[in-house]
Amino acid sequence: MSRPLIPERFVDVPSQRLYYLSLGCLLQAIKVLDIVQSLFASGQPRSYAYGRKWLCIDFAYIALLSQLRIPRLTYSKAVVVLQILSLWFLDGLLFGAISLHLGSSAPISAGYQPIQKRPDLPATPEQFRIADVFSPSGLLSFLLPDAARGDQHLLGQHTVRMSPISTAHLNPDAFTFCLSPPSHAVLIPIIVNNTTPANVRYSFTPLTYIEGQSGTGRIEHIELSGKDLKAIEQARLEGLQSVRVHSTEDEYEDDEDESPSTSDSQLQKTQSLTHIRITKPGTIRLERILDSSGVAARLAHPLEVTVVPCPTAYYTDDSIAQPADAIRCQGDTSDIDLTIDIRGVPPLSLRWSKYVDGKKESFLVEGIEDSDPASRSHADSRNVVRTSSKTPQILKVPLSLSVESLGRVTFVLESVIDGMGNIVPLDQGVTSETFHREVTLNSKTARSLNILRRPSISFRNCGPGNPVSLLIGSDAPLALQVTDSDPLDAPWNVEVKFDPSEDTKSGSKSVKPWNDTLQTQQSSLSLSASAAGEYTILGIRGKWCEGDVLSPDTCKVVEKPMPMAEIEWKRIHECSGDTGVSASLVFHGTPPFQVYYRTQRDNEEPRDLFKTFTSSRSELTLQPEHSGHYFYTFLHLSDANYRKVELKGPSIDQIVHPLAAADFIPTASTGRPRRMVNSCSGNMVDVEVDLRGTPPWNLELDIVGPRTTDRLEIRDIKSSPTRIQVPIPSKVDQEGGTFEVDLVNVEDAYGCKRSISVPGVSVNVRRVKPTAKFYIKNGNRQVTILEDNETELPLRLTGDGPWTVKYRRAEEPESVQTAILRSPNDNIRVKKKGSYELLGVSDSQCPGVVFADDNRYHVDWVPRPSAKLDPQTPSIFETYNRSHILPPICKGHDDHVDLDLTGRPPFQIMYNIAMKDESGVGTIVLDQPTFSSIQPRTRFQLHTSSSGRKYYEVKQVGDAAYPLHKHKSAVIPRSERLVFEQEVLPKPSAKFKNDNRMSFCLNDALSSRDLTSSDGTILLEGTPPFQLHLSIKNLAASKVRQEIVEVRDKVWKLDISSYYFTSVGPYQVTIETIHDASRCEQAELDPLRRSIWIDVAETAAIIPLDKKTDFCVGDVTQFQLEGTPPWTIGYRINGKSYTQEAKTSPWSIIQQQSGEFTVSSVAHQQKMCKAAVANVRMNIHPLPSAQVGHGKRIYQDIHEGDQAEIVFTLIGEPPFTFTYQRAEPSPKKGGKLGKVLETHTVSGVMTHEYSVFSALEGTWTVTSISDRHCRYPSLQEGLEKPRH
Repeated sequence: MSRPLIPERFVDVPSQRLYYLSLGCLLQAIKVLDIVQSLFASGQPRSYAYGRKWLCIDFAYIALLSQLRIPRLTYSKAVVVLQILSLWFLDGLLFGAISLHLGSSAPISAGYQPIQKRPDLPATPEQFRIADVFSPSGLLSFLLPDAARGDQHLLGQHTVRMSPISTAHLNPDAFTFCLSPPSHAVLIPIIVNNTTPANVRYSFTPLTYIEGQSGTGRIEHIELSGKDLKAIEQARLEGLQSVRVHSTEDEYEDDEDESPSTSDSQLQKTQSLTHIRITKPGTIRLERILDSSGVAARLAHPLEVTVVPCPTAYYTDDSIAQPADAIRCQGDTSDIDLTIDIRGVPPLSLRWSKYVDGKKESFLVEGIEDSDPASRSHADSRNVVRTSSKTPQILKVPLSLSVESLGRVTFVLESVIDGMGNIVPLDQGVTSETFHREVTLNSKTARSLNILRRPSISFRNCGPGNPVSLLIGSDAPLALQVTDSDPLDAPWNVEVKFDPSEDTKSGSKSVKPWNDTLQTQQSSLSLSASAAGEYTILGIRGKWCEGDVLSPDTCKVVEKPMPMAEIEWKRIHECSGDTGVSASLVFHGTPPFQVYYRTQRDNEEPRDLFKTFTSSRSELTLQPEHSGHYFYTFLHLSDANYRKVELKGPSIDQIVHPLAAADFIPTASTGRPRRMVNSCSGNMVDVEVDLRGTPPWNLELDIVGPRTTDRLEIRDIKSSPTRIQVPIPSKVDQEGGTFEVDLVNVEDAYGCKRSISVPGVSVNVRRVKPTAKFYIKNGNRQVTILEDNETELPLRLTGDGPWTVKYRRAEEPESVQTAILRSPNDNIRVKKKGSYELLGVSDSQCPGVVFADDNRYHVDWVPRPSAKLDPQTPSIFETYNRSHILPPICKGHDDHVDLDLTGRPPFQIMYNIAMKDESGVGTIVLDQPTFSSIQPRTRFQLHTSSSGRKYYEVKQVGDAAYPLHKHKSAVIPRSERLVFEQEVLPKPSAKFKNDNRMSFCLNDALSSRDLTSSDGTILLEGTPPFQLHLSIKNLAASKVRQEIVEVRDKVWKLDISSYYFTSVGPYQVTIETIHDASRCEQAELDPLRRSIWIDVAETAAIIPLDKKTDFCVGDVTQFQLEGTPPWTIGYRINGKSYTQEAKTSPWSIIQQQSGEFTVSSVAHQQKMCKAAVANVRMNIHPLPSAQVGHGKRIYQDIHEGDQAEIVFTLIGEPPFTFTYQRAEPSPKKGGKLGKVLETHTVSGVMTHEYSVFSALEGTWTVTSISDRHCRYPSLQEGLEKPRH
């Protein structure tokens, strides 16, 4: 399978199908608009113009689809041809080019001229033939615009014109011509007027020819036939198409440089263009041009054209021919010497330009020719006759240039002009954009030169007063910057010198001065300095140019010393011994300083620490909190330049004994400034103390009561923290209250005693427990509430709030609830019914007790109202849907049921009313009403206004306690609802489906003839079977007949075959009564649909109004009709039968077919009461036709003295009489004729051809023709619209 023309990487295949099919839909939509416009267009030519446009569009659409090769839209060639023909056939039908004569009364005919413009009259069908399905005249007028203007009966034109004088002009625009490779051929135009050349003769003289001298060539005479001229023209057209497709269009700035061309669109209507092809230089002279009749055209001057070789110019070898020579440095003073080789007919002119970085500057050199006087004098000394010097010369022209601009300079040869005026472009379209795209130029017409900047270099971020720091053991980077450089000059070589400093020379590592050359491709360069000293840039040189050294050109590198520190230790001694050390530090280096040191206690893991100092002198103090043997060692020192330099300072070890200290441990519940402890029972209270120092400790405390202070001493405390039991003062222990415990002093194992000043602990002593109980009112702990409402259970609490109360519901013993209460008279909020029990209570300080006799409270709900059916109500209970089935009742009868209600009146009952849907499977809710009752027993009214099975469902019941507006969501569960149902039987009724009058013929039975019609159909409602009582009234005879019919369906069509219509006139059928199986009384009958009318008529007849039997196609025949409209007339044309409807009498019809016309039958009353017709026959004769030039448009050119024969073809039955006219010919071929010059009528012609000879100029046409029976156009049409 071939791949799509458009690759899938651009557009995927589904998208290609979508886009192309969318384009097709859009085209068909536009075609519909053109069809609508063509319907309202004035005349057929406008309609045919639309058709011709769509023939081309549809052909292009299908052809392009076959070329795109889209999968699933690719077809074989036969299918593609069939698609094109199908679309063309459809276009012909839609735009009137194709006639389909398929027996209709108004056929679609392209080019058909209506014979008689009577749209109000019917017409017989046109004669159908297989050849007439595609109308030839319509296709001809569709494809050829001129053919659409003709008449089908009067066809053809014969136009006679006088031939004018023909002329020929060689090279009318006076262009110059030259020969250049590779084609080596030119075409010289010849414009001919009023003729078509069949023979061209010209002479060719070489450029080297000298008259009277041998060896210089000879004159040639050449003849070209019409076939040669056509071949030259065909090759020229193919060359133009090739150039348009493949070559780029070159435009030159000056108008005089445009290539010579003569366009066919610039010619006049009577002119044409032909060419002579020349392949070698010389002079061409036009001698003769003949047409196909051998008549010579008049030649216009000048008659000669000279063709020379095209001039050329190109660079030869010079100083910048090679790329290596095409570079200069800024400031070079040497000039650039170029040599140009120029060839052509002198004097020559050269146009060249200079591009500097794409900017153009143009120059022109004129008068280039051989300046040797000897050659000129030698040529003049010859005794020969020459018209002019047209011999090409070869010249060498030097070009010396000076360049001052920077960048890329290009010298381009643009064009050369020879002495004949031929202009040849040389630059091949070079523009400023060419240099931006870096396109390679032709070395023969362009020379390029690059002028480079000289580079410069200096140090960056280093100079006098700004030295670079060098760390010991590392290198320092030195940055060098290359500026004003050209990338083409890379790489650059930089020469650098180094002089070591005095310290470096006298150091342990002797460093010697050096010179080095560095190379770089970038504009920045980095030099690694490993020794202190002075670095100097000596110079820079690129690949082509030598550069300059800028300031700063020297950089000084200074070495930075390592940091060091002086350390002095001091011991800190207090009370019982050493408590820590202090180190005095003096730093040397660049701040800030970081000191790294290590501490170790006894055999524990050492810890490494550090501390930062910002000044050169500082002090470090180390005082641990725990006793032990400590070791201190300094490890490293860092400053701003060096990291972790090893520090060899003194170390120290020390046995540390920290001072004793003590404090209370706060409790988690205190957020106050003072610490608080509560005591609910016992004579002792526990407090926790945190001790620091060396154990064991001795601790003294003060117990501060309301009036006394007691001191408590605790000895030999060995661990910390520790819990101490403090006795409660006796008075506070008996009555309750608060006292305070304070720390006085602490003594460690070394006998070092220290006073303590920390906040004390406040102790709150309670001797009364909190209690809880339910509140009793009137000796009852019970409450009744509405369902889902919330109530409060009252409590009575003692103690200090807030209280935490635990309770539960007896029905859910495992679910224990907790309530936080703030008031001693607070409540517990509950919603569920049941017995609630208190379990425990505690206040903010102490747990309490619950009174066992008052720990329960009972909650009840008010019962909800309900409804049920009265047991005395007659019904059948269905267990599967819990529904009560009530006895059926007729529609409109009153019925009810009684309901028993429980609850607190007044009551509200909300219920659903439903009935079965149309499918009979589900139900549809009709309404959801609510009614009220103040009594426990209420009457429920049933709905019997409409028939069907009704379902009632009590959805909600409300009372005074549970009103519906407050308890909308409290719906009775579906399994507990009261449901009852009842069948409401409809009342029987009957009516006619419509009131259309029915038609019957005399002696017909009352039975429907058309089973598809709804006339006479009766619609019945109720329960089948039905008993229908009908009355049939004959108004003409004043008789009434009663009929009783039993119907088992709900639709019945009138069918009383025992009743016959015995007289002509109107009848009335009326529905009197109806009964059904339910025995319900009948509904009121609709008076408008209760009866219908029947018309009984006799047979129809037809009589012709004109007694003659011969008519022409297009004539109108009239007939008188008898009976009741509308009528249906049957007739035959040449044995084929047709029918026609008539609504009025008399009836007229236009005859459109020739042959025998016979009326066969006539019927009325909706094609009923049909009667056969005999002896109504007519002969229809065809219209005559006339053709000029066998129906074609003939254009004949004659010369003065000649005659033209105009032939008229007559079609019909002789004898003929026809009228023809001569008019002024239209200036536009196929246009409207001009003024009528003469008119003639010829009578009694017995032959079918007639000729007229004339030597006059004009257009001959036929305006009318008559044969034995008919005339075209009719006399009335000829008077209304004369033919021009």
